Amino acid sequence: MSRISVRGFAVASATAVTTVGAVVGVASGNAAQPANDNFEATAADTTLLADIPAGDQAQVQVSTLAEQADVQAAAADSLARKSAEEDARVQAAKSAEAKKAAADKAEEAKKKAEKAEKERKEAEARASRSSLRDATSFAAQSSYSVAQVQAMARQMIPADQFQCFSNIVSHESTWNYRAVNASSGAYGLVQALPGSKMSSAGADWQTNPATQIKWGLSYMNGRYGSPCGAWQFWSANHWY
Repeated sequence: MSRISVRGFAVASATAVTTVGAVVGVASGNAAQPANDNFEATAADTTLLADIPAGDQAQVQVSTLAEQADVQAAAADSLARKSAEEDARVQAAKSAEAKKAAADKAEEAKKKAEKAEKERKEAEARASRSSLRDATSFAAQSSYSVAQVQAMARQMIPADQFQCFSNIVSHESTWNYRAVNASSGAYGLVQALPGSKMSSAGADWQTNPATQIKWGLSYMNGRYGSPCGAWQFWSANHWY
């Protein structure tokens, strides 16, 4: 049945019903009622599958199936994206954990290396201190060369502090154990002021460079922590 025949049948039926009603009304003595014009409009606006031409019904069904396929494809794409994002998140988390584990391992190795180096230096320092000679172990001489005085200092001062001690002595007295500051009266290798302070290290402080070295080392350790601490202060102030 075509769209026209279906709609025509509905209109004809409505018209017939209206007409019969009118005739019955007249026969019963009632005034004729106006026809219901809205019925045809309502019937005309109602669209059923039968209203669609037979040739177009297959096209409508194909279109519906295509839309369903599109929806399913979109859902599949969304699921695939979510799955890929989750995989990427899991992989990133694993990568971060691996990097952290590697960093922790490297940090642990670094700490172990630093600890080993510290222990090695401490062992060297202990060995150096145990091998140091006291001022009284050197035989007294009537005079000493610069080389001899420096050799004595190397045997009395820890190896890691000798250069700092040497820097100060070089600036203060140029390794002259009899050096006297004309203006202040400071005396000896380390320019003690007054020179008599060095008597606490030995009565021969005026003539024995070993006694002066012993006193100078004690002074630097006591006031600055070490000859290198004293040299750091000297470098900033040009006195100590």
